[in-house]
Amino acid sequence: MDQPVIPFDLARMFLGDHPPLFYAEILVRTVLVYVYALLMIRWIGGRGVAQLSMVEFLLVIALGSAVGDAMFYPDVPLLAAMAVITVVVALNKVLDRLIVRFDRAKRIIDGRPVALVLDGRILPDAASHRDLGLAEIKAMLRLAGVSNLGELRAAYLEAGGGLSVFRRAEPRPGLSLLPPEHLVNGPPLPAKALAMDGWTCCCLCGAPAGAQIIATRAPCPECGNRMWQAPEWPEGADSAQGGAKPME
Repeated sequence: MDQPVIPFDLARMFLGDHPPLFYAEILVRTVLVYVYALLMIRWIGGRGVAQLSMVEFLLVIALGSAVGDAMFYPDVPLLAAMAVITVVVALNKVLDRLIVRFDRAKRIIDGRPVALVLDGRILPDAASHRDLGLAEIKAMLRLAGVSNLGELRAAYLEAGGGLSVFRRAEPRPGLSLLPPEHLVNGPPLPAKALAMDGWTCCCLCGAPAGAQIIATRAPCPECGNRMWQAPEWPEGADSAQGGAKPME
């Protein structure tokens, strides 16, 4: 039968039943778990990290576990929890210094930006580096206020998970991102033309192609999709500048 917990037992609260050498083991355990968790987070990429860096995201996880367990588990001595917190914060400071001083360390720890959009088309191969689907990329672009791929010169997914968008000075026709076809309460989607002035674009990645690709039923050279639609002018752009005419 377990012994009853004696409230405010200072020896149990701060030292527990562990021998002094156990705190050296805590140091080794913390370093090993921290490094392993960092490697795992680098492996899954930045899709779940949002605006936090990899190191900051890991710091939140490590401190949350160390602080939370010591708060309500009577068999977790406070001194052990304090040792874990101290080691985690010290590791975080060391990694921060390395990131600031050495570009190579920053690339290894935080990763590098990934180009998602170039010249009005989504790069499927680049998106796979961060385990993102085309639908997720389009949603991220809509959140950034982009309604048409023709508005974009480039878009980059930063190492911390943020999206950097660079717009064209003069928008071009491109794949419209509105309305999203998966919208629950969206209006009926109108029938869209397949080509415009001899050009069509991939329904998934927005890559432009000659209208003859529709007749040949050839796949998109970028993503392998076989569905096409006419590119559209971005909202507010002067469609008369190109004299574009949609064709069925």
